Amino acid sequence: MASPVSVYNSNALHIPSTPRESLKMELLADVSLLPGEDRIIDKDIIYICPFNGAVKGKVLITNYRLYFKSSDTDVTVTLDVPLGAISRVEKMGGASSRGENSYGLDITCKDMRNLRFALKQEGHSRRDIFELLFRHAFPLSHGLSLFAYVTQEKYSESGWNIYKPIEEFRRQGLPNSKWRITFINKNYDLCDTYPTVLAVPFKSKEEDLRRVAAFRSRARIPVLSWIHRENQAVIVRCSQPLVGMSGKRNKDDERYLDLIREANDTTKLTIFDARPNVNAVANKATGGGYEGDEYQNAELIFLDIQNIHVMRESLKKLKDIVYPNVEESHWLSSLESTHWLEHIKLVLSGAIQVADKVSSGNSVVVHCSDGWDRTAQLTSLAMLMLDSHYRTLRGFQVLIEKEWISFGHKFASRIGHGDKNHADQDRSPIFVQFIDCVWQMTKQFPTAFEFNEHLLLTILDHLYSCRFGTFLYNCESARDQHEVRLKTVSLWSLVNSKMDIYLNPFYTPESGRVLYPVASMRHLELWVTYYIRWNPRIRQQQQSPVEQRYKELLALRDEYLKKLEQLQLSDSSTSSRLANSSTPNTSSSTTSTPSQQYTHLNTPF
Repeated sequence: MASPVSVYNSNALHIPSTPRESLKMELLADVSLLPGEDRIIDKDIIYICPFNGAVKGKVLITNYRLYFKSSDTDVTVTLDVPLGAISRVEKMGGASSRGENSYGLDITCKDMRNLRFALKQEGHSRRDIFELLFRHAFPLSHGLSLFAYVTQEKYSESGWNIYKPIEEFRRQGLPNSKWRITFINKNYDLCDTYPTVLAVPFKSKEEDLRRVAAFRSRARIPVLSWIHRENQAVIVRCSQPLVGMSGKRNKDDERYLDLIREANDTTKLTIFDARPNVNAVANKATGGGYEGDEYQNAELIFLDIQNIHVMRESLKKLKDIVYPNVEESHWLSSLESTHWLEHIKLVLSGAIQVADKVSSGNSVVVHCSDGWDRTAQLTSLAMLMLDSHYRTLRGFQVLIEKEWISFGHKFASRIGHGDKNHADQDRSPIFVQFIDCVWQMTKQFPTAFEFNEHLLLTILDHLYSCRFGTFLYNCESARDQHEVRLKTVSLWSLVNSKMDIYLNPFYTPESGRVLYPVASMRHLELWVTYYIRWNPRIRQQQQSPVEQRYKELLALRDEYLKKLEQLQLSDSSTSSRLANSSTPNTSSSTTSTPSQQYTHLNTPF
């Protein structure tokens, strides 16, 4: 999908002089390059389109994108692929290959599509384009900078200012008599994958936190993510305890969890372990584990959400059935065999259980193994259900910055930004799953979210694009080290520069409402607009007819209100002149203000 292009660079493509070059540049004339985007190579090529067959055209490689446009007059095909979305580039066929269009490049993308290009077999015609594409698609593997550090885009508002931890804690009513803010991690020496600002129980001391860190995987101690303003129940996140095969205990960790329980007099602290029970038990063999009976006044619930490897294989299976062809006759059984919606269901179901406990006044602790994958899914979705602020356009940005970026979801490892190692076992679509769950909620509650589907698509496109610094690196300390905030642009700068296109016209603010989506297979559906959007036979509209009509009616209403106000002002000035020229006892009812008259205006919206 073409990345949104906000600023154009008309000088980036040089005007050629020869007729052949002129024809080439006519094809590529509509490529609007970003500031800082440079042309690397362009070439005659054949795109093996899975829907239209072999299509002749031109391909342009820049330091940001691969752009193809067909030269055939009867078939118009355009591709605009950020290089960051490329997972793998392979050579197809050899110099001695037989068969038409058997020699070229095979490109696997992270966004559900594959691209195949054929070239002439003589003279090593693919060598230059393969080497340049491989080099610029995986810049970190070749000592080059990610495009986010090269772009020169400018926006009036800095998206880096959207999330300020202290302000967000204050919005939640913190600190208070039960919870305090600590800067013990200001230099990342307590936990190198946690943020610098943390909220912990008021009664806990700094030395307590250090002792607890020694007993939690990666030193990711239990810290507050969200607090309920009325009942003071909290969502706390952390990693697994280091119990090991011998069943080690840690009195400091046990006491610390009891402090969390005591903060709002919860009878029993509920610990949600995102993993299947069998996986949690198996983790003991590698020094991990879970909270056992020694944690008094606590109950442990396993949520059966599978690990990153299972999720990666599930998405691969989904890709196989949606691209390039969707087989109608076995669609339902094929979809079921991927288990993708089953995983979505389990994640949503777990988040509902977390939200329900907190809503009923019980504090909860959420963790998986290391607390940066399934934990982030559960806490952020539960917070989305409980807190309407996160359902606004800016609030959703804060939620992602807080629970995913600041708390160390391993974006670099899970996505593989700029890295050629496509088979890396750390890669997994954990964040994609989260956005899918959010989309499922927007479908079930169409008036509860200020943002629309277009925002979710934009977020996922730039999860891969490397155009912005937002999703780069694994944690806050790594971003500080690479000066991401100083040297790159935030995705939220783009989003907030044109907010209108991301707004949901059906949005109705409801501050106290808790959303409980139905997490059953009968109510979940495949997000076709994302997963099957590259198939031209799947008819899509950027906007539903109902939404389009609603916007038209709103515009019409605004137009009528404006005309009405003008008429009322005109009428008011006429009445005023008449009053001055006649008797001073003119009735005040004839000169009511526009605002008074608005109360009688009824619109069917």
